[in-house]
Amino acid sequence: MIFDTLLLSLVIAAQAVPPQATQLPPPPPAVPAPVTAPVEVDTRPYVELVTDAGRMVVRLETKRAPITTANFLRYVDSKRMATTFKFYRTTRSWGEGNALVQGGNRGDARLNYPPIAHEATTATGLTHCKGALAMARLAPGDATSDFFILLSDIPGFDADPAASGDNAGFAVFGELVSGLDVAEKIYAAPVSPTKGEGVMVGQMLDPEFKILSARRIPAPADAPKGCVVKGA
Repeated sequence: MIFDTLLLSLVIAAQAVPPQATQLPPPPPAVPAPVTAPVEVDTRPYVELVTDAGRMVVRLETKRAPITTANFLRYVDSKRMATTFKFYRTTRSWGEGNALVQGGNRGDARLNYPPIAHEATTATGLTHCKGALAMARLAPGDATSDFFILLSDIPGFDADPAASGDNAGFAVFGELVSGLDVAEKIYAAPVSPTKGEGVMVGQMLDPEFKILSARRIPAPADAPKGCVVKGA
């Protein structure tokens, strides 16, 4: 009887005590996701040139010089560049401040595509820095297959509207991204003392260096930023 009375009193007491509210800790503040810069995909074409002297890779500025780039790629994609193209000229006689090697179709002129419109550096925003790839020409608008690679900065090749005479300069459309040692090997190679005409006498390579293959390749992971795009 006493036990029942005690149990009843405990039940009544338990019912009389208000339940304790359960206090949960506040949720942690949301951590914002890290902001990452979008990965810029390099969609510019890269071309591998394999020569007697070794391998070079050039990058083409499709958006800035679309006409000149399309012309170069036309020779690459049609395999004409690997048929009769050679590096045949070095300007070593001009000194280190005006260094370049020149290549082009040295076989059947009928393999040349029609001349292309001239894309001046004042329009493209490109410049003739060391490594620049540009088209050879006599007059603006007569370039076909010949091109050159600069081995020194030659700002005088840029278009200059303030200059007198032919001030349109040459059309830069890309640059060398690997194989500088190969280009320098060609630059330093022996020349003929008699071949060539006018200023080109003493600049004609003997022997010439064949382009054995020319093909598009994916963008190299270690491709340098380069210098032909002004202000980049």
